[in-house]
Amino acid sequence: MESVVDTTHEIHFEEMAKTVLKQHLSKKNYSKVFVLVDENTQKHCLSKFNAFFETETSGVITIKAGEIYKTIATCTQVWTALSQMGGDRKSLLINLGGGVVTDLGGFVAATFKRGIDFINIPTTLLAMVDASVGGKTGVDLGNLKNQVGVIEQPSMVLIFPKFLQTLEERQLKSGFAEMLKHGLICDQEYWSLLCSDETNPHQYEHIKTSIGIKGNIVVKDPTEQNIRKKLNFGHTLGHAIESYFLESTERETLLHGEAIAIGMILESYLSHRLTGLSRIELDEIKRNLSKYYKPIKFSKTEIDTLLELLKHDKKNEHGNINFVLLNRIGNAVIDMKVSPDLLKESFLYYMEA
Repeated sequence: MESVVDTTHEIHFEEMAKTVLKQHLSKKNYSKVFVLVDENTQKHCLSKFNAFFETETSGVITIKAGEIYKTIATCTQVWTALSQMGGDRKSLLINLGGGVVTDLGGFVAATFKRGIDFINIPTTLLAMVDASVGGKTGVDLGNLKNQVGVIEQPSMVLIFPKFLQTLEERQLKSGFAEMLKHGLICDQEYWSLLCSDETNPHQYEHIKTSIGIKGNIVVKDPTEQNIRKKLNFGHTLGHAIESYFLESTERETLLHGEAIAIGMILESYLSHRLTGLSRIELDEIKRNLSKYYKPIKFSKTEIDTLLELLKHDKKNEHGNINFVLLNRIGNAVIDMKVSPDLLKESFLYYMEA
């Protein structure tokens, strides 16, 4: 099977992925090959990786699992391990894991010895359809999402849907939110297909479609100067919600996709008010997202705190908070400004029964 799309880096599936990696390692003749995992992928995925590739590695580096460890401190741990194991500028880092591993591992590789090659092998649905593709790397700053990082493309991304068998249903739903987003911003037919009760959202063809949608956008705008911003739909408010729940001692932490699903409903309401999304489509979006993600109540104080967090969104420019909105399902518009009153209204709509 060929790469899914002509993107800024190669993307290969299953048997082709095995072949391509072997060819790549032979051609590049790396001095050392390291594998980065977290505690979960070390336990559930590393043995499968070793069986797939039979590749002699120079060492496995394990980090703690979870968004709270996506920090500079963890990067320091990995940089130190690479240095102690003799990593040099001709080394390769293979990131075997979910979005935290691919985001953090990519950033570590982009900065170690001023940059070494890295390959992403995503093991979660979220990482397969989103985090591992496109070259965004980085870590959080306290509870603020992805504040430190660079855009650096992996040498390739290798997709093995069999890794999804290791995931709980909640993790699968988290990744599914990004797939739903792809339909909302680019493809109404894909959105409808994913929302169909007969559809298995995690099947191979849907994963391939989502990677294709993201890859086609990234290849046209790898550094997010224009249309790549569309991929941020649901993320401006979603990231603020994710950050708040990450730091709160009274709230159960939300997974990325769970927070983004809320963000997509909120930003769909803004779209209805500002960019022409019809009420029918707005309610359709809320109804379908509510099938997969349980609603959450926000107090007035929490809403005020969330709106303060928006000031730290990395997409802000010249003090303005920029939103991606929809004018219809399947088409997004970028760089929209929203008033604080309208933001509060969106939460009222979200919490309506």
